[in-house]
Amino acid sequence: MNTIDPVITEWLSMAVRWLHVTAAMIWVGSSFYFTQTDMRLRPGDGLPEGALGEAWQVHGGNFWHMVRYKVAPESMPKTFTWYIWESRITWLSGFALLVLVYYMQADLFLIDKSVMDLSPLTAGLFSLISLVVVWLIYDGLCRSSLGKNDIALAVVVYILLVVLSYAFTRVLSGRAAINQIGAVVGTLMVANAFFVIHPTQRKSVASLLAGKAPDAVAVAKARQRSIHNNYLTLPVILLMISNHYPLLYATRYNWIIAAIVLALGPVIRHFFNSRDSGRANPWWTWLVVAIGMVAIAFLSSLGAKADDVAPLATHSGPSLKPGELNSAAEEIVSTRCSMCHAREPSWDLMKFPARGVLLDSAADILARKRQIAIVAVLSRAMPPGNITEMTAEERRTLADWIADSH
Repeated sequence: MNTIDPVITEWLSMAVRWLHVTAAMIWVGSSFYFTQTDMRLRPGDGLPEGALGEAWQVHGGNFWHMVRYKVAPESMPKTFTWYIWESRITWLSGFALLVLVYYMQADLFLIDKSVMDLSPLTAGLFSLISLVVVWLIYDGLCRSSLGKNDIALAVVVYILLVVLSYAFTRVLSGRAAINQIGAVVGTLMVANAFFVIHPTQRKSVASLLAGKAPDAVAVAKARQRSIHNNYLTLPVILLMISNHYPLLYATRYNWIIAAIVLALGPVIRHFFNSRDSGRANPWWTWLVVAIGMVAIAFLSSLGAKADDVAPLATHSGPSLKPGELNSAAEEIVSTRCSMCHAREPSWDLMKFPARGVLLDSAADILARKRQIAIVAVLSRAMPPGNITEMTAEERRTLADWIADSH
């Protein structure tokens, strides 16, 4: 349980999130830039000895001439621009955010006792250990004979991530489970850079400065990991911001939604990678993406677990006016929600209403009816971790009130 003053926790979370997003933007931006430049290289006249290709670019009112060497220039430069700390700061700040939001507030965000009754320590250790174990499994797969077949390796890693998505949703809260799969993928990407890509770059430079040829096998392996990072970037971005979308993480098929996201991201990257390389544009990818997004919307619309709530449109009770609130619904919201969403919250960890949302009067509840439908009826996002133990019958009562007051 978090014992730090809630104001300090909130501001720490904001500052660390700002750092995390900024570092991620820099890392992803430079990664995408070099991928695009690499794929747009073309042969040209007058290129230096050993040059693989060139790309002319215009930016900021200036012309830029980018040249890539197959191995290295004939005369090695004295200084290089390294792109190392962007990935490391992204992971370190992301892990700090994981600690601040999920580990230190485990009862609210990491644990859902209706999924599995865990202690904060057990849940935190499960989350932390899974980051390490999944990296060891993935790294072992890449170094095994399977790593020689890019397609087979990609399929096996995808299946591994889908299985993990299912497993996480059976142990952690929905919000934490989807965030955890994002944290796992982000950890794989940063570990690829830290343990494989960057060391290989340093060894290659050292070999060239010593007049030796770089290890071609190691360079090929590093490039493979770099390609993995390129294709994993888009899924990890959506998974890491999933906490803003309850219908993604707190519905009954959240793990299937995560599986679709893990597939759609690489499909989108395939389109842009193919386009940048000068090959025919694979327009079929957008049909796949459209089908995937429709599937996500459909799965989200199915709501929470079947025994939690009834669909909003099925109730046939007495019709209420749009501005009416029945006493049963008001009692449920007051009992299960207002401890955090009151003008003076009774929850010890809060000094102000959570996210500025007020639910301690009939007028407030009516004004938030749509949000209540999303976070407590169509999904189980609220109460977070079901900390106030809202029952399935109470969720059905809220569903009936919302359906009758349309």
